[in-house]
Amino acid sequence: MFLPKQFHFLFFLFFLVLNVFAQDKGKLMPFKKIIIAIEQQHQVSFNYTEDNIAGLEIIPPKKSFSLEQKLEYLAKKTNLSFENIGNKFINIYKKDTEAPIICGYIFSSTDKKPIENANISLLNKIQATTDSNGYFEFKKEEATVFLVSHVGFVTKRIVATNTDSKNCLQTVLEPEITELHEIKANAILASGISKNKDGSFEIKPKKFGILPGLIEPDALQTMQQIPGVNSLDESVSSINVRGGTHDQNLFLWNGIRMYQTGHFFGLISVFNPNLAHTISIYKNGSSAFYGESVSSVVAISSTPETAEKNSFSAGINMINADVYAKYNLSKKSYIEISARKSITDFVETPTYKEYFNKVFQNTTITDFSQNQNVDYQSDKKFDFYDATLKYAQKIGSKDQIVLDLITIKDNLEVFQSATVYNMNTSENNVLRQQNYGGNLSWKRNWNNFNTTKINVYNSAYELLANQKTTFENQIVIQENTVNNNGINLENNHIINSKFSFNDGYQFNEIGITNLEQVTNPDFYRKVKDVLRTHALILEGKYNDTISKVYFKAGTRINYIEKFKKYIVEPRIQFGYGINKNLNLELLGELKSQNSQQIIDLQKDYFGIEKRRWIISNNTTIPIQKSKQVSLNLFYQKNDWLLDIENFYKKVNGITTSSQGFQNQLEFVKTTGDYEIWGMETLIQKKMNHFLTWLSYTYNHNDYHFINYEYPSFPNNFELMHTISWAGIYEKNNFKIALGTKWSSGRPKTSPITSQIDPSDPVLVYNKPNNTNLHVFSQVNISSTYKWETANGIQYKLGISILNILNRKNEISEYYRISSLTNSIEEVETFSLQRTPNLSFRVSL
Repeated sequence: MFLPKQFHFLFFLFFLVLNVFAQDKGKLMPFKKIIIAIEQQHQVSFNYTEDNIAGLEIIPPKKSFSLEQKLEYLAKKTNLSFENIGNKFINIYKKDTEAPIICGYIFSSTDKKPIENANISLLNKIQATTDSNGYFEFKKEEATVFLVSHVGFVTKRIVATNTDSKNCLQTVLEPEITELHEIKANAILASGISKNKDGSFEIKPKKFGILPGLIEPDALQTMQQIPGVNSLDESVSSINVRGGTHDQNLFLWNGIRMYQTGHFFGLISVFNPNLAHTISIYKNGSSAFYGESVSSVVAISSTPETAEKNSFSAGINMINADVYAKYNLSKKSYIEISARKSITDFVETPTYKEYFNKVFQNTTITDFSQNQNVDYQSDKKFDFYDATLKYAQKIGSKDQIVLDLITIKDNLEVFQSATVYNMNTSENNVLRQQNYGGNLSWKRNWNNFNTTKINVYNSAYELLANQKTTFENQIVIQENTVNNNGINLENNHIINSKFSFNDGYQFNEIGITNLEQVTNPDFYRKVKDVLRTHALILEGKYNDTISKVYFKAGTRINYIEKFKKYIVEPRIQFGYGINKNLNLELLGELKSQNSQQIIDLQKDYFGIEKRRWIISNNTTIPIQKSKQVSLNLFYQKNDWLLDIENFYKKVNGITTSSQGFQNQLEFVKTTGDYEIWGMETLIQKKMNHFLTWLSYTYNHNDYHFINYEYPSFPNNFELMHTISWAGIYEKNNFKIALGTKWSSGRPKTSPITSQIDPSDPVLVYNKPNNTNLHVFSQVNISSTYKWETANGIQYKLGISILNILNRKNEISEYYRISSLTNSIEEVETFSLQRTPNLSFRVSL
């Protein structure tokens, strides 16, 4: 049973944070708030210890003062001294320092940039670590010799002969050989999107630029711009990566597997775009630590890589409003919360109306209205929300504990009634979809070369449909629930600057329940299945930047308790720099998956979210297994970028029920595979503030059902040709993007004849997927502008228009026999019409 009240304390904490931000602004101001304002106005960074400024309040200096005037003023009003280093870094010390302070800055010799998280060791004990500016300080002990170390750099021995705290040391470290995780392309498709050497795409939402049709860095909308990633029905709940179905993708939020990915039944991502710090997307060659998927991996992390200041932001668009707050409880702990809710309770915007019309096409809800033409009335209520909480606590210098919680909910209520021949008939429909999750993780840095991570997680999902009809006095209830929990252990070992390896263990338990209950006539069925798996993982990584060789190989050994079955899943990533501009990349993987989504009947759950999760039984519902290999050439020179990738992928163990057939295979239960091969190409050019790119994807995707009369035919999700283009302009705080997407139509099955015998109405089809829909073509535009006031408040305004030309794109088509005329009826579903959106955001 789902208890959303367990998450109500999220909102209590939210108001607590609001209270902190809303403290009274008297004449005396906290010293910390004053220097933060100086940092923002003069673009400098203060380095200090919290003890030196704790509880200090003074009248702030005039904003018109120069930086030096302000520092002199602060020095007079406090017992502090200030060291200005190049009008960039300012060190703060107490004038009556009890013990001498040793301070300094650590830089890299190659690019002269500060080195963060370098360890400063004295007498075999770490005294301090450097911050994002490379700065450190600690109290001088008897010994004056200390070591400076950082992974990938040669450890340096320093003799502190001068202990004057106002004369900080400046030390340069020489790189050993750069530890891997360099970025191959710093801006691909848009700023904030990059491609790593392991073949994955990485999105940094806080550095995200702009893409056509997007005004926010929505993870699941953004990934659809990557070649090979599509959504045939414009839904983030139906993302197809190289021919796979949506359930074959693994979606992780801070280590929690998410079974619901879309609000508004797929038109909006459930992941708050203003919250994530890093989004990693793997189409192939994923780490052996990722299991339970035969297609892509999307891993979203909201944990910042470095310490951040207190912040608050709030925003609204034509669908929802949201708030976000982060508050540092101490130097070693912080709390972060976010909440987002639809605004449909208050207003129905043009955007909402277009979304509603798109979602409810050809569902039982619209069927009811189309079958009534006398005194028809309808009352609908739709809303959604999501909320998250993060608490992070460092314990000492080696341990950190992080707690993550997330709650997501969509709720639809539709009441419809009509009067025909003095007879009242009505339907009351309720559809609820929700996902709750939690993850508790502990990380231990044993030393510079060994790290352990342990996390315990739970994810609970529910899809509930309740329909009451007065005409037949019938109640129909359908419910699909998933309860997934487990524990992960991961150890990381660095042998030297070239070689490292990881090992770990994972336990996963998943329980899925499907309930169907009907009154008049009475029917009840409840099926619950539980599956427990264990996995041992080992992977090694070799990186030599001199010989330009990168090699990572791993294996995952799964053991499924119920079937007493072992499954071995090797993974490989190989990269070679042919020269400084051209790289060759080979990726390969074997993967498996024990759960999947199927469709029993197209009208299940009102035909809106008709897919339900089930578990493999290793017979009629096999374990899905995939194998994939890809070869990539990547060229980059003079702001030109060319990426060409050829791939082959095969997935065994699929069922017809999981593929969404709406032809002669809709009620056929059989198993088989799909096989896809193709090419993905991207060419990109950057010119000053302008970025433009063109991508082309070709794939050939076929089903194989050997026990069916047509053993081979095109895949439902085949888009043989896809072309995308975008032109993006970014200068200062203004951004604008225009783009278009064109694709060949998806396969469909036509009937042999358009006429049937009314006395025996039966649809007779051609070979499955014998023809295609018309081509899909859409032009989108978006633009944002950001500005900041003198007191540091940032404002951001965004506008977007999807389908500017208002083209009527058909995204699915099937045939049925009309119950009124006993003739063949063609049922078409169309994409969004012209859809505007407007957003406004304030950040402190």
